[in-house]
Amino acid sequence: MIDTTDFLTASLRHIARGECVCRILASAIHAVEPKQAVYRHLFRSGNQLLISGRSYHLDDYEQIIIVGAGKAGSPMVEAIEEIVPDRQLDGLVITKEGYISESSSLTHRRIQLVEAGHPIPDSRSIAATKQIIYLLEQTNQETLVICLLSGGGSALMVSPVEGVSLFDLQTLTTELLRCGASINEMNTLRKHLDQIKGGNLARLAAPAHVISLILSDVVADPLDVIASGPTVPDTTTFDDAKQILEKYQIIEKIPRSIYEHISHGVDGFKSENPKPTDPIFQNVNNVIIGSNQLAAQAALDRAKVEGLNTIFLTSYLQGEACQAGRFVAALARQIAKDGNPIPRPACIILGGETTVTLAGNGKGGRNQELALAAVSDIAGLPDIVLVSLATDGGDGPTDAAGAVVTGETLTRAQKAGLSAHASLAHNDAYHFFQTLDDLLLIGPTNTNVNDLVFLFAF
Repeated sequence: MIDTTDFLTASLRHIARGECVCRILASAIHAVEPKQAVYRHLFRSGNQLLISGRSYHLDDYEQIIIVGAGKAGSPMVEAIEEIVPDRQLDGLVITKEGYISESSSLTHRRIQLVEAGHPIPDSRSIAATKQIIYLLEQTNQETLVICLLSGGGSALMVSPVEGVSLFDLQTLTTELLRCGASINEMNTLRKHLDQIKGGNLARLAAPAHVISLILSDVVADPLDVIASGPTVPDTTTFDDAKQILEKYQIIEKIPRSIYEHISHGVDGFKSENPKPTDPIFQNVNNVIIGSNQLAAQAALDRAKVEGLNTIFLTSYLQGEACQAGRFVAALARQIAKDGNPIPRPACIILGGETTVTLAGNGKGGRNQELALAAVSDIAGLPDIVLVSLATDGGDGPTDAAGAVVTGETLTRAQKAGLSAHASLAHNDAYHFFQTLDDLLLIGPTNTNVNDLVFLFAF
């Protein structure tokens, strides 16, 4: 995993107590380092693999296949190759472009790592997923499949249903991002337009034994939503998918092929994805190895060491990023007024994933938008620092992980000729914070467990 400490220090160098803030943020990211997360859950004892109360005797399997997708794919693959160095491993894992670590590119000899587009799938996603499907079609009861899943897997592992093209999926994804659909809603649609999502990877692998190691990037860690649940029974239906299209009024904006496929499913002309009663899941073991709450807890522990009063407010932060930003700003004002909900020196942490409904043509991401929405309400408050951070190091379609706000941000912006209100109206948080040198530029972290928002009151 890339050590983010130096990058965080550089981004926070001009903030009061910046080194303290840096250590707390770094603790959160390091706690969900994917390679170590695999090691904490998958154990080797002689010729046995032990995980989550189950034992897999390696001598029982003629072949071991590794497949998967996500931003944490590279370090997860490294761990598997180190845990099982003496067995023939075949497989392919798809990760986001730029997310293959230097050590991975040098050491991987048996499991192929492929880069593809995110958050919009591209032709590389299709080609790599086709290879994964081919591998799964060769399995039998003497095959062990280890599936490595992490944030971004839905866009990276893609195999459209018949009649739906890559362009169709790209158009749908773009429209869902613009209208502010939640990840649960986006993945409900993806599961009904794809041949590998929604439990269908498990179907393709049957009757093989499947171990699925999952790094959660979804609020509340629902297994059927993370990476669109390729090894998990699908609890959603075609009717759910159709209702999402109607909710956001995008039926006329998406390709006709998508609406027709969903409608045919609602009418019973398409089969639903595998459900919980399907026997294919009897040989599947889904295990979450890292989560937003784990990262937040590590940050809280570090904050206590730093001498701060702490509270983990929620891991369910959702909704519009701008509204979440104003809520966090309200917490800052309350602390400044009467020391509630905790007195200074304080560290409040919130986790989750917000959304942005685009109204302008600016540049930014949900964490930057959240921070920008708090600027005016935090203005003038002494010794307040707000940090909103995407744990994967990339906030939306930008090279920033998030942004930093203090009580002085608004004054500094006005001196620079910037308007927080106008930038927010145009969804242009990136250029606002870039001008102030308040972007968090830490690069890919090779992990992903949603977002974390930190409110400090020193």
